[in-house]
Order: sequence, then structure tokens, then C-alpha cells
Amino acid sequence: MFKDLGIKGRVLMLTLLPTSLLALVLGGYFTWVQLSDLQAQLLQRGQMIAEQLAPLAAPALQRHDAALLQRIATQTLEQPDVRAVSFLGAERKRLAHAGPSMLDQPPRDEQNQALRRSSTDATRFLLPVLAQHLSLTGEASAQPDSKLLGWVELELSHQGTLLKGYRSLLASLLLISAGLTVTALLALRMSRSINEPLRQIKYSVAQLKDGHLHTRLPPLGSHELDELASGINRMAESLLNAQEELQHSVDQATEDVRQNLETIEIQNIELDFARREALEASRIKSEFLANMSHEIRTPLNGILGFTNLLQKSELTPRQQDYLGTIEKSADSLLGIINEVLDFSKIEAGKLVLESIPFNLRDLLQDTLTILAPVAHEKHLELLSLVYRDTPLTLVGDPLRLKQILTNLVSNAIKFTREGSIVLRAMLEDESADRAQLRISVRDTGIGLSNEDLRALFQAFSQADNSLSRQAGGTGLGLVISKRLTEQMGGEIGVDSTPGEGSEFWISLSLPKARDDAEDLPRPPLLGRHAAILESHELSRQALQHQLEDCGLLVSAFGDLDSLLAAVASAHHSSQPISLAVLGVSAQHLPPERLGQRIWDLKRLACKALVLCPTTEQTLYHEVLPDAHSQLQAKPACTRKLQRALAELVSPRPTRPETSQLAPSRPPRVLCVDDNPANLRLVQTLLDDMGAKVSTASSGYEALEKALQENFDLILMDIQMPGMDGRQTTEAIRQHESERGQPAAPIVALTAHALANEKRVLLQSGLDDYLTKPISERQLAQVVLKWTGLTLRHQGPEQAHKSVGTGHALHVLDSEEGLRLAAGKADLAADMLSMLLAGLPADRQAIRQARDAGERNTLIERVHRLHGATRYCGVPQLRAACQRSETLLKQNDPAASSALDLLEAAIERLAEEAQISV
Repeated sequence: MFKDLGIKGRVLMLTLLPTSLLALVLGGYFTWVQLSDLQAQLLQRGQMIAEQLAPLAAPALQRHDAALLQRIATQTLEQPDVRAVSFLGAERKRLAHAGPSMLDQPPRDEQNQALRRSSTDATRFLLPVLAQHLSLTGEASAQPDSKLLGWVELELSHQGTLLKGYRSLLASLLLISAGLTVTALLALRMSRSINEPLRQIKYSVAQLKDGHLHTRLPPLGSHELDELASGINRMAESLLNAQEELQHSVDQATEDVRQNLETIEIQNIELDFARREALEASRIKSEFLANMSHEIRTPLNGILGFTNLLQKSELTPRQQDYLGTIEKSADSLLGIINEVLDFSKIEAGKLVLESIPFNLRDLLQDTLTILAPVAHEKHLELLSLVYRDTPLTLVGDPLRLKQILTNLVSNAIKFTREGSIVLRAMLEDESADRAQLRISVRDTGIGLSNEDLRALFQAFSQADNSLSRQAGGTGLGLVISKRLTEQMGGEIGVDSTPGEGSEFWISLSLPKARDDAEDLPRPPLLGRHAAILESHELSRQALQHQLEDCGLLVSAFGDLDSLLAAVASAHHSSQPISLAVLGVSAQHLPPERLGQRIWDLKRLACKALVLCPTTEQTLYHEVLPDAHSQLQAKPACTRKLQRALAELVSPRPTRPETSQLAPSRPPRVLCVDDNPANLRLVQTLLDDMGAKVSTASSGYEALEKALQENFDLILMDIQMPGMDGRQTTEAIRQHESERGQPAAPIVALTAHALANEKRVLLQSGLDDYLTKPISERQLAQVVLKWTGLTLRHQGPEQAHKSVGTGHALHVLDSEEGLRLAAGKADLAADMLSMLLAGLPADRQAIRQARDAGERNTLIERVHRLHGATRYCGVPQLRAACQRSETLLKQNDPAASSALDLLEAAIERLAEEAQISV
């Protein structure tokens, strides 16, 4: 309440409240004292009147003279405040009375004493008259002085006394009111003398706040307020000066900004011109890359193609060596071109990632399998560790992830002279549908300094130029890996110590896929006891984890003698060691010694599987009883290891083989290319594979031949002078539309590798897209895909000859597989692995389509399997697929028996390859 009062109210309260309280207390006190004095005087006067009446009435009371007593009583009423007077006899019998009846009751007392009784309105006195009062009148009395003659009764009224008290109180109140009024007037005047200067100060401060800095306060009439006003005036002066300086600074800054804006506007115009020039330069660069891609890939296509053809001819060993050198150089050049073009795609933001399910463990192991020969040539230990809590089935782009890991592992191999390279995958965090992974590549190489690390992920830079020159490379591999990782939403980094090694790592968050049933342990291996031999500690740990994942109970050993002793001691126990996985190398365990130990293990009922470096497989192949089922290359692939061990435990019986059936008719193909070397190469490859080939060196010639003859497939070059591939395709499509002919499949042949080209080509009427250089496998695949007709890798006469002989075909033919892969062992192995990996799903799909009677789906699935067999050394399965597809397309009733033979061929291949279908 007091906080809401202003200065005026507070001054008034400070002045009036103490004054009022003091006046009321003093006035009340003095009024009470005055009333008490009046009351005491009244009682004293009544007592005196009664005492005066006693001597006057004593003679009359002695004589009982009532008339005299009446006169005395009447005269007594004339006294102030006397209301009534009575004279009583000794027996208190009234003898005389004057005035109204008395208000108070008579006092009661048996003794002859003066008595008094008071009420609100009056006071009643009762005084005894004794004989001694006669002496006061001068009369002699013979009676004793104490003899009671009578009583004097007197009543005094309080009205006069009360009236005087009220008058006194009224006077006090008037004086107090007058004093308070004068005090209030003085307080009001004093508050005005304070409030008015404060109002002026408030008004002036408000003016200053509103920007009226010229406002000044006059003298306010007191020393303190004048000092306050002077301070406010000085503050206003300072504010005015500051505003003037600020305004001057603002004006100066505005002028500077105006000049800067003019400069920026000029620079913007210049930057706009520069931006247009940069865009034009970027467009020219993209066109240049596209043209250079075409110009470089076109001669490379001829070099690689004709080198492949020459290698199949009869040559001297020196010539074969020269051709191998040419092929390796051309492959290296092609790899460099691909890196530059990949970098260009990423820079342009046109690289699109896939999102498909894949198995993480298989991807890591496949990466190491491809790079193992290079590592083993340097005697490096190569292994992968996948922690058990890491989800294996994920969704992402396995091709690009494999590209990143291949680059990291390849770099580790390049810059490591001795030791090991470990590829690890671990789980950092996970949710119900996603997993945060960390995949690292750890080597024991030369390591990197801080300066090397700063330049590591920069384009066209290399950590150690001297060593990089020895290993080769463009310096783009890590940059491409970094950009790909970032596009996947992850990050890449490196931890390195010079002289000790480096650890490159990537961190990715990928969606989880469904669980893979193939990852479950196979029943033949569950609960069996196995022993492993591996001298390298980390490799021993990795191999132990792989075997435990297969459901085996594993004992690990660092030397062969300890393993043999353990197998011998457990031979007659309740848990014998029935399997032994031996990780060996010629440096630690020569092949001759291993052969003897294998027989020792066999006598102890322990079957052995040998793992050796890829460069030493030939050495161990001769000393093993069954090298086909007992020998695998390092690093071990879990699926292959599991199949091999299951086959050792439960070998499958062999079944009779089917004979090869007649191939389908040769496809008619039109090849269009303005480059004579490329045209001749494609023609030669197709001729060798049994196709009927027509050629055209320009778009005009291709259009003329397409109008004259119907082709099963047209291979169209895109960049040609005059009428290019797109225009030729549009003309052919228009001709087919006008005549109502079915559209012939047209596949683009181009060296362009930039993004969005496939979409543009497909919009032009083309059906598919092939990038130069072209291999036999690509040609056979595209012919099979668009015509349904298969090509062979031998001349027609030879093919018919082999059919007519009636000789049984092999289930697996490694020489044929190597030949189909153009002499590349790693490619042959990859193609066979891909076929075998998809074989269970293909068999199940063919069964389902056959049981459901879906002929089109059945033809499609058989055609798909047939296309896969064209690039692997599986002659028996390929022949069965070819016959089944031919009979199904002809709607021949014999197709049912052909499908039975196809089922048997699939089963035999699975048994031979030691997989489960």
C-alpha cells in the first residue's frame, strides 16, 4: 500500500500521522483529567452542602419542626446541581422534602455514618445529624454529642458536570482540528515545493528520452535539487555531443557504404561475367571429358580386344609375354581413366547410389579375395575380422562400398613391405532398423606424417611421391573414397604413426535388411570338434571365429606338432577331433612335410583342409590326396569354408552326367561403328562366338541395311560423323513404326561414362547401354539378354563336332572357365562364384514356375540361368539350360524331360562345387 503512494502522499502521511496521533493522545488525556476534576469537585461540593445543612437542621430536628425543615430544604434547592433535599428523623422517617423524587436508592448502613451512592445521572448523600451539631448554632444541649437527631439526605445532578465536560471536549476537538488543518496546509505546501521540481525533472528526462537533447532544467529552489538539475543538464549536453558525433560517423559510414555498394555492384557485374565464363568452361570441360573418354576408350577397346584375340592364337613364349605386358598396361590405363571419370561424376554431383540388400561379411571377404594375390606376392598376411554383434545383412550400394574398401586395402598393400593388413568391421551403435558401422583397414606399413595427413584427401595429391611413383596411381583413389563415403552419409578418416603403420576407417549408418538364413551353421558341422593351425596370432583368431560361426568346437594351435599331439590324444575320447584346418605357407611348412602330416591326420580319422597363399597353391596341389576338396586360398571365405568342411564331413555321391544338347540358332547381329579397329574387333569376337555379323561404318549405311534385313540385335556406336547413333536409331524406329514391324533391340556402344547419359540414350529409342572397351563376356551377355539366343566360344563346325561325338561333358571345366574369362583366373573364379551363389535361388524359382504352370516365367528363369552359364566353365549345365530354353520357346512336349535333366545338372554342379541347393 505504501509503495503506491507518491511523494506528495508520503509527505502528508509523514506530517499528519504523527501530529494526529499526538493531538488525540494529549487531548484525550487532558479531557479525561478535566472530567475527573469536575466529578471530584461535584462530590466535594455535595459533601460540603450536606455538612452545612446538618447544623442548620439540628435545632429543627430536635424540636421536630417540620415547617422549618421544609424552608431549609427549599432554600437548599437553589444551590447549583442540587436536585432534591430531604430531612429524616432518627428513625429515617421523612420530615421534609424539596425537589423531585430521588433517582438513586438510599444508602443502607446500620451505623450512624455519612453515606454516598452514585449513578450515571446523580449522586445521593446521606449524612447523620448529631447532638454535637447543636453547639454550632449556639444552643446548649444537655444531651450527649453522639446522639442521633436525624438525617440530611441530598441528591446532586450530574448534568451540569457532564455539560462542562462536553464543552471542554468540544473545545479540545476544535483545537486539535485546527492544528491538524494548519499542519496539513503546511505539509501540502511543502509537498508542492518538492513535487513541482520533481515533475519538472520527470518532464525534462522524458524530453531527453524522446530525443529533445536541447532540453535544460532551471534552478529548482534548493541546493540538492539544483545539483540534481545541474547533473541532468550535463548529461543532456554529453548526449547531445555524442549524438552529433554519432550522426557524423553515420553520415561518413553511409557515404562509405554507398561507395562500397557501387564497387560491389561493379564487382557483381564482373563476377556475373566470370560465373558465365566458369559455367561455359565447366560445360566445355564436361564435353571435353566426354570426348576424351570416347577418344581414349575407343583405341583402348581395340588394344584390349585384339590383344585378347592374339593371346588365343599360336605364339611364342616371348610374344605371349609381350602381349601380357600390353594387356596389363592397357588395363592400368583403363583403371586410371575410370578413376578420373568417377571423380568427374562426383564433382558434377551426378553419381547415383543404389540401395539393395547385401551381406557385409561376404563383401569384405570378396574384397580381400580379389586383392589376395597381390598381397601374397609381397608375403603379407591378409585377413578380415567381423565382430559377432555386427549385423551382416544390410541395405546400401555394395558396389561403391566395395570400391572404397578395395581402394583402402590396395593402398595398404602398396605401402606395406612386411607384416599384415587387417580389415575389421564392428558395430558402433544400432536401432531397430539401422546400424552404425565402423570398417577399418589396419596395416603395418610406412605410416604417414602430419604433413602427409593434411594432403591425403586432396585431389591429385600423393602422400609419398617417391614411393607413390613406385606403386603408381593418380592420387584420386582416396578422394573418390571420401566423396563416396560422404554421399552415403558417413565419414572417413585415418590414424597413422610414421614407421608403425596406418589405420584408415569409415563410419556408416546403413538400414538393416532381413536375416540371412544362409548364415546359420550347417547341421553336419554342429557340435563337431575341429583343430586349427595358424602361426599368425591374429589370423588364428579370425579363423577360429569363422569356424565357431559354422557351429564347430575349436582348438587353436601355433605349430603342427602340437596339433597332431592333441588329435592323437583325443582320438579315443568321447569328443575326437574330426576336422583340421591348416593355415600354411611354404616358408613355415614345406609341401613335402605337410603331405606326410596329412596322412598322419587321416590315420587318426581327422580330415584336413589346407589354407595357403594364392601364390603357393600350385606347390601344395601335388601333395594333397584330394586337392580339389582339401585346398583353399587365403584369406578363407566363410561360406566356402563352411561348404568345404561340410563336404569333408558328409561327401555327396556322384551321379551320371547328361549329354550336351544342340545349341540354338546363331543370332543375326548388325554392328555399327565409324572406327575400323573397333568394328573389326566386335565383328571378330561375334564371329568367333558363332554369330552371323553384318557391319556398317556410318549411320547412313546402318539405316540402309536395317531397312533391307531383319536383325536380332543392332550394336550402335553413338558418336559418328554425319548421322550419329541417336539419329540413326530414331530413323530406324520411325521406319519400324511405319511398316508395323516389331522393334529390333538396339544397344548403344559408347565410350562416354558421364552420368545421365544412359537416361538420354534410352529416351532416344535405344534399349541398352554398353561402355567401351567391350569384352566377350559383355557381348555374350547382351546378345543373350535381348535375343534369347546363346553364343559359344568356338567356331560352328567345332561346336557341331563336339555335339556329334556324344562324349560326356564335364560338370566343372576350369580350363573352359579360364578361356571364357580371357585367361584371367580371378575373373573366372568371380564368375563361377556368382553363378554358384545364385544357383539355389534359381533352382527354387524354376521349380515354383514349373509347378505353377507359368510358362513365361519359367522361360525367363531358365533364360536367366542360361545367360549366367555362358561365362563359366560349366558345360553340362549350360547344355541343359540351352536345350530346356529352346524346347520351352518351341512349346515342345519334350520340354518336361529337358527340365528334369536341368534339375539333375544343377544338383550335380552343386555337389561338385560343394554347395547346398
